[in-house]
Amino acid sequence: MHRILDPPIIEKALRLLFLCALVLFLNGCVAMQRAPEQSLLPPVPTQKEIERNVFPVAGGDDVIGTLAVVRLEKGDTLPDIARHFSLGINAISAANPGVDVWVPEPGKEVILPLSFILPDAPRKGIVINLATMRLFRFKEDGKAQVVSTYPVGVGTAERPTPTGKMRIERKTALPTWHVPASIAEDHRKKGDLLPAKVPPGPENPLGERALYLSKAGYLIHGTNKPASIGLKATNGCLRLYPENVTTLYEETPVNTPVLIVNQPYLVGQRDGVLYLEAHAPLESSGALELEKVTARLRKWEKRYGRSLDWEKIRKVQTEARGVPVPILAFGQDKAKDSLKTVNVERPLQMFGAPEVPELKRDAWYVLAANVGGEIEARRLAAIINHQGPPIPARVLPQSSNSYHVIAGPFDNAGLAKEAVRRLKLDLELDGIVIDPVKKI
Repeated sequence: MHRILDPPIIEKALRLLFLCALVLFLNGCVAMQRAPEQSLLPPVPTQKEIERNVFPVAGGDDVIGTLAVVRLEKGDTLPDIARHFSLGINAISAANPGVDVWVPEPGKEVILPLSFILPDAPRKGIVINLATMRLFRFKEDGKAQVVSTYPVGVGTAERPTPTGKMRIERKTALPTWHVPASIAEDHRKKGDLLPAKVPPGPENPLGERALYLSKAGYLIHGTNKPASIGLKATNGCLRLYPENVTTLYEETPVNTPVLIVNQPYLVGQRDGVLYLEAHAPLESSGALELEKVTARLRKWEKRYGRSLDWEKIRKVQTEARGVPVPILAFGQDKAKDSLKTVNVERPLQMFGAPEVPELKRDAWYVLAANVGGEIEARRLAAIINHQGPPIPARVLPQSSNSYHVIAGPFDNAGLAKEAVRRLKLDLELDGIVIDPVKKI
């Protein structure tokens, strides 16, 4: 299981790291001196407002927010972009089909789907739409209503999140996870023995805040796996980014009503424009939901005496890109305005993005894989970096067609062996522990 790494490889990597750091430093200086680009688009909403994801709900309107565009830089990943702008990985992937999730092309502009049609439900308390994997928290701000919205991770097909009316029964900061017998059994079958309970800390999948629903066994909670937000990855609970669940916890009192719905097709209007938003339906719900939205659109045609473009509607439903698409406008100017987006400057540092520590001679490492292509190696390193809790990983080129994906540094052999165990359990990788160079 142990392997001695050749000293020249580490030395070479350290020199390369120094040169890369120098280049990044110089690029950073250039970036700081560069004047901000002028946008031809309206400056409202501001970038700060976009990042907050808190919106006023105008009377009669069903659509909130604005679509935005950001230009990627080398080393960006879609999960990091998604988290910084409070999006789930499902949303940013659907809005940008064909873009590599883990190794996107530098310089490419990607859409930030920061416009949402509100669920067809009473606007009070918390409303969660499983199909869009999005939570909406409605509040009164004086005489006006505002809504906070956060992406969520939902239950798998085997353990789906239930729908229906509930309420927040109680709340706990720094919760202990009492492992359900069914989950313990699943892990036992994979050779991973879980304890009866997991105390607060980095190994606790509930994160640092938990809101217990009145339906027994189901929670809204944080996570130690932020990259899973926007995926069907839970055992039925609703999982939020750590920073989002902290805000929700503070702004949500006990007994707040919660309504969980499943609405992949949403129809709404704003400023004289009718929009349709389509998402990939959850298992076995597509046909019924398609029938419901078709009936609703037929009512619109009848009410306003206008024919809809059904070919366009079917295209929106088929593509399921998860963004509101205008399908009817009462005026040419309104149709043009409905297509506007806001240019957003890429932040200098992505909130929550994993950081890879510098190489150290006196540390332990794990050879996670030897990969033949650079892009494939970078993709694997990015995936390992986004494990929860994080496992730092980097690519060390060996030749033009050989790349080592190395996890670490680790302070002791025990931590390195634990990384090997997790790489096998989560990614089916057969890692090899590398001893410190100084012990050679």
